[in-house]
Amino acid sequence: MARIVGVDIARVDYPFVGEFKFFRTPERPTILLRLTDDDGREGFGQSVPVESWTYETIESVETTLRGYLAPAVLGADPRDLDDIHARMERAIRPSFSVGQPIAKAAIDLACYDLWGKQVNKPVSKLLPGGSLTGENASEVRLSWTVQSPTIAGAEKALEQGRALGYSNFNIKVGTPQTPDYDLELVRTVMNFAPDGFHWCDANTSYSLGTAKRMAPKFADLGLKAIESPLPPNRFRDYQALKKMGALPVLMDEGIVSPVEVAEFIALDMFDGIAMKVARCGGLWNASRIATLLHDNGLLLYASGLTDPELSMAASAHFFGWAGLRLPAALNGPQYIADRGTTDAAFRARGDLLPVPGGAGLGVTPDSRALRALAPAARMRDVLPA
Repeated sequence: MARIVGVDIARVDYPFVGEFKFFRTPERPTILLRLTDDDGREGFGQSVPVESWTYETIESVETTLRGYLAPAVLGADPRDLDDIHARMERAIRPSFSVGQPIAKAAIDLACYDLWGKQVNKPVSKLLPGGSLTGENASEVRLSWTVQSPTIAGAEKALEQGRALGYSNFNIKVGTPQTPDYDLELVRTVMNFAPDGFHWCDANTSYSLGTAKRMAPKFADLGLKAIESPLPPNRFRDYQALKKMGALPVLMDEGIVSPVEVAEFIALDMFDGIAMKVARCGGLWNASRIATLLHDNGLLLYASGLTDPELSMAASAHFFGWAGLRLPAALNGPQYIADRGTTDAAFRARGDLLPVPGGAGLGVTPDSRALRALAPAARMRDVLPA
């Protein structure tokens, strides 16, 4: 049974195309991570922090991986994800949620990649039960993100999406936009693509009063759901909005472990979740959350953190395993150069993202990124359990 004997990390930034309000730099920063087992096999993972979405920064992810998580997983079996996550939680304790989930996701993804290479299976075949719905999807249909402070800008974004073959759109509403502008923006999208599947995301910026006013109007315009309308700690507000029943209510921010999901289901706070693999600490937690949704008849939508190649591949495997039939708001191919990946074999074609069929994540990191990797921990650095 091959064990983890080495961990290496490197910062890898991906050039941006276009403008996305959540990023303040011209590049999308990430941390690449490599695990090596005692047979010499390598597994790769990736952390994708965005400080405007989460409390984790590129600097905190790097120091957390180097100083705490990397030493903690030395000597572990990468196939024992229960033990891997227990080790990480002893190193960085959870509180209300997973402690530093985006940093932990790099370890989780690399373990799945290494495990898949050890047994020569793609990650989508390693998730619980083989498939959540009984059938693994071979590709994921993508949704194009529409966000602009002007209608003219939104119309340009819609045309760009259509030119690439997209017909489904997710719409950014809320601060700093006004409710009246949000309605005009949604109306513009619906008129542009009346037959598409569209929903809006307020990124927690609405008050309960605003959400109650807006949800019926969005429903009348034809939107399918409202994502993250309220801050995630407003439990009673979510209950009230969900009870109103004007439009399916999705949570996103605040959903970072199966524990919170089970509690929020019991509290009847939402109709579904816009899942992000990176935000909940990786595939191990994501698959358990998806199972909870499936078993409770709740909605699974797909979202991401503008993920490039390795993190995007993990999302493709996850949503393929989940049998997702809704368009996925994975916008790495929209906002990152080369459609989000340096591996030409794994690239969105039109609005379809393939689920890699190779062993592990099925993606080869760029050679320049590999040369940048530097040791973070070796077996001699192992910490006491």
